[in-house]
Amino acid sequence: MKIIYVHSIILLFLLPLGVKADPIDNIMHMLRQGNTQELSKQFSDNVEVTVLGGDNSLDKTTAIPVLDKFFADNKPKSVRLFHKIDSNPNYLFGVVFLNTDKGLYRISLTLSKHDAEMKIVEMRIEVEKTK
Repeated sequence: MKIIYVHSIILLFLLPLGVKADPIDNIMHMLRQGNTQELSKQFSDNVEVTVLGGDNSLDKTTAIPVLDKFFADNKPKSVRLFHKIDSNPNYLFGVVFLNTDKGLYRISLTLSKHDAEMKIVEMRIEVEKTK
């Protein structure tokens, strides 16, 4: 009887190792830290980034310094998932709220599967107007 309990406990500890982390959860963790270097590794080669209603979309190389400046000016406090669509295995969409020392921002994320990995193809940061 004790052996059944021991095996059950071991199984419960090993179960999370087989579950792959959700890409949006990983991105939320990077946003909470303001970690643009790790975040940029999640970018597709053809990514479009728009920060605070900029007139033009930025590509991967020009987006990193703009995101660095955004996080330097707005220290993240917390991140909260607002909406996620994950019904298609090749496509993810999520909206998160980023609470910073300067205010609340809405971040829209579009991810697409590239080489068996989900990569960010579009990221839009806007001031959240409703509370």
